[in-house]
Amino acid sequence: MRTSEDEREGEERGVKDRIKITFDTDPDSDGIEVYIKAAKKDKDVDELISRISGGAPGFITATDADGALIKIMTEQIVYVSVNGKFVQIVTENERFTVRQSLQMIESKLEKLRFMRISRYEIVNLDKVRKYDFTLAGTLRLELVGGMETWASRRSIPVIRKKLTEKE
Repeated sequence: MRTSEDEREGEERGVKDRIKITFDTDPDSDGIEVYIKAAKKDKDVDELISRISGGAPGFITATDADGALIKIMTEQIVYVSVNGKFVQIVTENERFTVRQSLQMIESKLEKLRFMRISRYEIVNLDKVRKYDFTLAGTLRLELVGGMETWASRRSIPVIRKKLTEKE
């Protein structure tokens, strides 16, 4: 018996917008079975499989203040930003330096959790505590730990949509 179905359409569709979820009950089933159907197996499918199967969370290797290499779990990241020639990863407690481009870091982060809010910054949407649209048409994001950042004007419509989806 089919109990729910959700399919979204749109020109500019993200991963979440391309997923059709169907739930069936089967009284004879002794467990949960997940079936994934897609046109091809790509990184979005791999990410979905990993999340469903409870796979190991992702991590990024960075350098701490003493120059030692350290693995940062992606779920701990509050935001990632360009700082001169380097990229900084900011967690609730520390800042780390990465010798990779922002684009490279972005490719390692989960699309459902992280979003680029400007040319220089990516934010973890799970760490956004509050957001304000100002009269000047800008967007201020208040993050955990009292941190704040501003989104570029051109990305505001996409950010607004993604933030309201998470509520």
